[in-house]
Amino acid sequence: MQAVRLFQGYLWHPKEASLDLKALLPEEVLGARLLLDEVPPPLPFFEDGTPTHTQRFHQLTLLLLTEDPPEALRPVAEEAARLLGACLEALPPGVGWLLLEDLRPL
Repeated sequence: MQAVRLFQGYLWHPKEASLDLKALLPEEVLGARLLLDEVPPPLPFFEDGTPTHTQRFHQLTLLLLTEDPPEALRPVAEEAARLLGACLEALPPGVGWLLLEDLRPL
């Protein structure tokens, strides 16, 4: 059994917004655990020049315990992306996110 990271990314929102992200997002997607950890901003500015220090950042990781090799998990990752993407799109206005497929064992 190994842990495979299906996706990793970031989620951010204004510091003054009091959001319970763990209540707004599922704990699991297709049997993969969704980990959400607050982290410092990964960059000093967004692409448009807005300082990132005005936002709270969370690292988002979708982790699956499996016997399968990572390359065999692409169909699972595609379906998980669709399901998790719908949850992320439904978050309140002002919440931004970036999710990248990873498919690497930890």
